[in-house]
Amino acid sequence: MNETLATESALIADGRTRTLVVVGQGYVGLPISMRATEVGYRVIGLDVDERRVERLAAGDSYVEDIGNRRLRAALETGRFLPTTSIADAAGFDIAVITVPTPLRESLPDLSYIEVAAEQLAPLLTVGCTVILESTTYPGTTEEVMIPRLVRGSGLRVGVDFHVGYSPERIDPGNPVWTFETTPKVVAGFGAASLAAVTAFYETIIEHVVPVSSCRTAELTKLLENTFRHVNIALVNELAMFADELDIDIWEAVEAATTKPFGFMKFTPGPGVGGHCLPVDPSYLSWRVRQTLGKQFRFVELANDVNDHMPDYVVWRLMMLLNKAGRALNGARILALGISYKKNSGDARESPAVRVVELLRSHGALVRGVDPYISERPAAIADLPLVEISDAVIADADVVVLLTDHDVFDFKQIAASATAVFDTRNRFEAGSNIERL
Repeated sequence: MNETLATESALIADGRTRTLVVVGQGYVGLPISMRATEVGYRVIGLDVDERRVERLAAGDSYVEDIGNRRLRAALETGRFLPTTSIADAAGFDIAVITVPTPLRESLPDLSYIEVAAEQLAPLLTVGCTVILESTTYPGTTEEVMIPRLVRGSGLRVGVDFHVGYSPERIDPGNPVWTFETTPKVVAGFGAASLAAVTAFYETIIEHVVPVSSCRTAELTKLLENTFRHVNIALVNELAMFADELDIDIWEAVEAATTKPFGFMKFTPGPGVGGHCLPVDPSYLSWRVRQTLGKQFRFVELANDVNDHMPDYVVWRLMMLLNKAGRALNGARILALGISYKKNSGDARESPAVRVVELLRSHGALVRGVDPYISERPAAIADLPLVEISDAVIADADVVVLLTDHDVFDFKQIAASATAVFDTRNRFEAGSNIERL
């Protein structure tokens, strides 16, 4: 390895604490900041949102996997600095970029990565390392980030500084597979960079998985989520057909799960949510179309099925009400669960939000119940959120379960409800229960 690029996995180098800059303090960036502070790094938590930075500085966490006690402990070390100023990152040893990569009109928006790279470039020093974690299409590290770092620093990648890519694998609310315990795929631009990136993550993650190139690591993330997206679409479409064929899809899935090989369980639902499934596969589809001029048909079909599951849920609710001689217009609907996954307050791209929007567009009177949501998503900012009670349940013409938080008492709800439409298979069979 070039002596200029020689790195140490120890946190103390040349008698000083190594400095890590984490660009973006969201659900990916903040856990990195906390873990790195705990193992001894000096951490600069950089974010453009002044309100976020103020909350972090006050010891008030907005990321559900990071409790206030853990955040305050990091602050008390004196080694964690939340800030909006890029100047505070001067002299860093390692920088990790965890900024958003949204889709804008079905096109990847990499502007946040571009800005982050351009801001960090003048601060690069010989021997430092820059790692991208934001989910994106294969080629982004080499084609988008590296040119900006080189142009803005005047340094040579792979000679004067390291660059790498490591896809985030955060599963909000998962008590078993945490940031530290989930294996971490890592890649570098050349052997020296790979060694540097690997050495860094080995100080904060239990198991590191090196791969041969940044493009491979970028594809790995998209493969993981495309696999889930396609299989969820498969069972969602089967659920629609099974209902028309008078077959219990849930029973069929459970029966298939008894096979000890060649089958992996996926279950139907009202759609997919979070940043990963509704967005990530589209990055891969776009890249294939843009580079090869071909269609990634599996992704496009999965998008079509999963995107329209909220419409199907609303149609089933309409049919359920019709059986009782009621119209959807004016019906009182109680929506249980607004976040995209159970036991979480994360409502990004939640299919429940779309279901509520559609119901209200048809004139339904909708109220929501979600003990984990602190702020309603903008699309349903005026949705009344109520606490669940026998009276609230009994007042609804239909209770629709969209996100199956464990705090819900499903027996109590079933006993008080006129009708229940269960999109998650959490209610026991009953005369007033209809399942997806």
